[in-house]
Amino acid sequence: MKRVALIDDHGLVRAGLRALVQDQPGYEVVAEGEDGSEVHAILTECNPDILLLDISMKHMSGLDVLRQWRAEFPNVQILILSMHTTADYVLQALRLGASGYLLKDAAAQELEMALRALSRNESYLSPGIAQTVIQSAVIEGGPREIPNAPALTPRQVEILRLIVRGVSTRDIAGGLGLSVKTVDAHRAQIMDRLNLRDVPSLVLYALRKGLVSPDD
Repeated sequence: MKRVALIDDHGLVRAGLRALVQDQPGYEVVAEGEDGSEVHAILTECNPDILLLDISMKHMSGLDVLRQWRAEFPNVQILILSMHTTADYVLQALRLGASGYLLKDAAAQELEMALRALSRNESYLSPGIAQTVIQSAVIEGGPREIPNAPALTPRQVEILRLIVRGVSTRDIAGGLGLSVKTVDAHRAQIMDRLNLRDVPSLVLYALRKGLVSPDD
């Protein structure tokens, strides 16, 4: 059973999230809060596996939470919840250690996909956010690329292109006729081979190697 904590400054939003999370088998809500200042106590006392964290709150934002306490709780999977689709918010969250970025107007099924991805220690980006990351990486140079990285196999290149476009592991597996376990193994091998550990860095690598373009 995965333990989930909810941090959002709107009670109705928390109630909706609580209902959606608890409707998913294998998940339970163990704590709730209405401001980022409550996060440290919740992480310390309730030990959640996954934290759903609003990005815009009155006293302490989700980004401030990541800045202050991400390093202290590296094993907690943090899913940012936001209405903001601009590259600045998305990239800041990812670079500060968020595990994923989910838009608040997403369908209920997307929350399920995000929870499943985080439970497998994967990143999750709402559809459209991956494109934002790609375009921003082109404009501002994005995160670093490891020089002289080992070449990927054709299959790994194919999977990398799908990952940076925001395609879910399940959809990658279905589209390529592979099992989810096989796709997970390829993802791990890609990250190990490139020595990259976050989505923006994977996107930038793919851009600089010509594997994807901002118009894809």
